[in-house]
Amino acid sequence: MNVVAIIQAHMGSTRLLGKVMKELAGEPMLARVVNRTQRAQTLDSVVVATTAQPDDDAIAELCAEHGWPCFRGSEKDVLDRYYHASVAHKVDVVVRITSDCPLIDPEIVDRVVQEFLDSRCLDYVSNTLSPRTFPRGLDVEVMAFDALERAWHEDDNPARREHVTPYIYRHPEKFKLHAVTSDVDYSHMRWTVDTSEDLAFVRKIYEHFGNDRFSWRDVLRVLEEHPEWVEINWYVVQKEAP
Repeated sequence: MNVVAIIQAHMGSTRLLGKVMKELAGEPMLARVVNRTQRAQTLDSVVVATTAQPDDDAIAELCAEHGWPCFRGSEKDVLDRYYHASVAHKVDVVVRITSDCPLIDPEIVDRVVQEFLDSRCLDYVSNTLSPRTFPRGLDVEVMAFDALERAWHEDDNPARREHVTPYIYRHPEKFKLHAVTSDVDYSHMRWTVDTSEDLAFVRKIYEHFGNDRFSWRDVLRVLEEHPEWVEINWYVVQKEAP
């Protein structure tokens, strides 16, 4: 089975324009996400999926510079982008990662993927399903290509398709779902980057370590030492899928 992480990325974020290229300890955020994702042992490859818009040429150039596979597709229909990227790379198991999660952790990626592979009968496994227990920003979604393809065929809601997977996880009567949880509830923590406050928080983490080889457990320990950092972006409201 070809297990591939597809990282969606584009420059046109409405709340923090060009966020995927914002610098984190000397490297673009996208590079940090790709580097951390590539360390997951369960993945066969990692693909960056961006748009065909001229503004996203910078992303394609960064991919070419580093030798990362890059697929360019629809700007708004991200479900379509994922589907065609999966077809182009002959993917059997799709691992969805977003480029605004620079603290994504290979240990968690491996755990979610492994629970999917071990089940042999599930369509969709994620650590974002209820009850969410991981910090927002460690989000990993794993799905069978067949499930993605069915959603691509059946989901007729453009606003939903922009978020790729709502058709799958909101139809448990059609798809077999499974939630991955941690022993401790950390869901109150916000580790994703959608605003300038989020970026300031993540930069604190990267300035502390100076690289991207720390684990999510290392971050938890640092936040115990610096609880005031959590307050930088705790009030930011997450944009939800319609």
